[in-house]
Amino acid sequence: MKKTIALTLASVLGLSACVSPEVVTRTNAGDRNLSCAEIEHQLHQLDEIRAEAQKGRSVSGTNVAAAILFWPAVIGNHANATQALEAANERNEVLVKLASEKRCKI
Repeated sequence: MKKTIALTLASVLGLSACVSPEVVTRTNAGDRNLSCAEIEHQLHQLDEIRAEAQKGRSVSGTNVAAAILFWPAVIGNHANATQALEAANERNEVLVKLASEKRCKI
């Protein structure tokens, strides 16, 4: 019984340590209608998403705890963080190109 409780607690703590950065889409239907201010705002949001994703790829206290308590969480963190970074970088390229086409000063 004590083993089950300890295992359950370790699993819950491990899962709660997971970093889940948002995975954005490369393009959106209304991209052509974005104003320069909206493009700039979305670029700032991408910076925040990238920062959150980097946490999932780095050696941090959270990731070390996850590795000790629930090692599959580390694999999930890294995979999700990598996917989020790639998606954010692709979205960034689209927004920068759009800003250039609209001659935005970003």
